[in-house]
Amino acid sequence: MNWDDESDDRIVAAAADGEDTAVEAALRPKDLGEFVGQEKVRQQLDLVLKAARQRGATADHVLLSGAPGLGKTTLSMIIAAEMGAPIRITSGPAIQHAGDLAAILSSLQEGEVLFLDEIHRMSRPAEEMLYMAMEDFRVDVIVGKGPGATAIPLELPPFTLVGATTRAGLLPPPLRDRFGFTGHMEFYAPEELERVIHRSAGLLDVEIDTAGAAEIAGRSRGTPRIANRLLRRVRDYAQVRADGVINREVAGTALKVYEVDERGLDRLDRAVLEALLKLFGGGPVGLSTLAVAVGEERETVEEVAEPFLVREGLLARTPRGRVATPAAWAHLGLVPPQQGVNGSSGQQGLFGT
Repeated sequence: MNWDDESDDRIVAAAADGEDTAVEAALRPKDLGEFVGQEKVRQQLDLVLKAARQRGATADHVLLSGAPGLGKTTLSMIIAAEMGAPIRITSGPAIQHAGDLAAILSSLQEGEVLFLDEIHRMSRPAEEMLYMAMEDFRVDVIVGKGPGATAIPLELPPFTLVGATTRAGLLPPPLRDRFGFTGHMEFYAPEELERVIHRSAGLLDVEIDTAGAAEIAGRSRGTPRIANRLLRRVRDYAQVRADGVINREVAGTALKVYEVDERGLDRLDRAVLEALLKLFGGGPVGLSTLAVAVGEERETVEEVAEPFLVREGLLARTPRGRVATPAAWAHLGLVPPQQGVNGSSGQQGLFGT
């Protein structure tokens, strides 16, 4: 690892001060050699960047898709570092007007990397301006209104756009096709997360054994961001209630305190499953009804809890609503109701149907 002593000191100091945001930023890998996992994307991106450096050209525009916490922002910073260029960071929701985008683009330096997070949430006028900027490195600034409005062409220096999205299907084809490289980020295997945890523990000056790292990795939902967050919470527990060393027993006890079970389900996940099983007999039940039952917004249940529960095989989406799987009943230690002749649970609906 190419971390100097000063960097290590800053990380440990930030950890001691409880600056989780600063620690998370400091734990990010600084180059592709340090980046753990995503082997296909990493190798492909390495070729793209090396070829651009050999030509002395700006790297092609890059689109990274995948679930939150898998390293899209980290890779954008690595792209800038590998190209020896500065990076500008913004997000789709922050660009509501074409003028907002024009102001950002016109201030870019040659070769600069523009990281646009949640690019699918950018406004349509700004999106259409981005087409020309990506392809021709030019934007047309509209001056005036109505019949007297004129378009003034503004030349832009060559730059690299790195777009990140959690919902690639929402990107219009004209925008998606303008990216020279597209990489999809996959969830991490437990052994890859163990490597992430060991690396982060070393930078945080935390002693952890193989079993302790495996325990945390198994509850991290295949996501490095969650793995690092759980590591910091287990570190706190080990510091206060143990001898500071993280082993399997300490990690398991700490994560129980923080309500993260052996499969990585947290309080919200279990609340959704318990409502689905205990209140609605395993379903089917509508998403809005399920959200009211757990006291959360519909969007929170749909975007935060549901994707992981579906991926774990604990919940299924059907045309009639959400349904619990046999694995959900087994995980919560409950017995599913008797099945009727037609395969239903035998429960009647609100109106006896």
